[in-house]
Amino acid sequence: MAVGVAASIGKHATPRSAAPTSGAFFTLPPMPAPENAGPLDATGAPVEIAVATQPVLYCEPVSETDLAPIVLDAARREGLEPRLLTAVIEQESAFRPCAVSEKGAQGLMQLMPATAEQLGVRDPFDIQQNIGGGARFLKELLTRYTGDLSLALGAYNAGPTKVDQAGGVPAIPETTNYVREILCKLAAPADPKPPVE
Repeated sequence: MAVGVAASIGKHATPRSAAPTSGAFFTLPPMPAPENAGPLDATGAPVEIAVATQPVLYCEPVSETDLAPIVLDAARREGLEPRLLTAVIEQESAFRPCAVSEKGAQGLMQLMPATAEQLGVRDPFDIQQNIGGGARFLKELLTRYTGDLSLALGAYNAGPTKVDQAGGVPAIPETTNYVREILCKLAAPADPKPPVE
């Protein structure tokens, strides 16, 4: 059943045994050194010590087949196209539920902590909560921009303030690429047929 659902949103199962690529897609930022902590020298000045950083966090991508029922449920609740949610998840986190961006966005749909809190997402790394919150946020943006998908996606990536200030998708390379990539994914056939031999 789930394989059929995944195919209906234009995706195929991703093998879980895929080895991580060199250099993780996302990392956790290093832990800040506590203020006024650590040893002091004879003059009372802090002694510089090496600060350990957190190791690169890597988690296996969740297969589209496993995500399909959650995506379909969130899409139905918010009146969104399941392929749109899947494309946003793929672009945001490459289907990795533990993803954390350099700016602090978390989980599959890369929710910023303040946004997650506003949406009632208690655990941004919980797949169901993250997708539900991301779908609600995307729906809010589509409503705000009267159904203009490019503006909604631009705001999802750069924030509504930047879209409003620019009067359109802001000319930020990351944002323009983000919008273009998702629109291309949505324009592709849902279930491309293999070539006939």
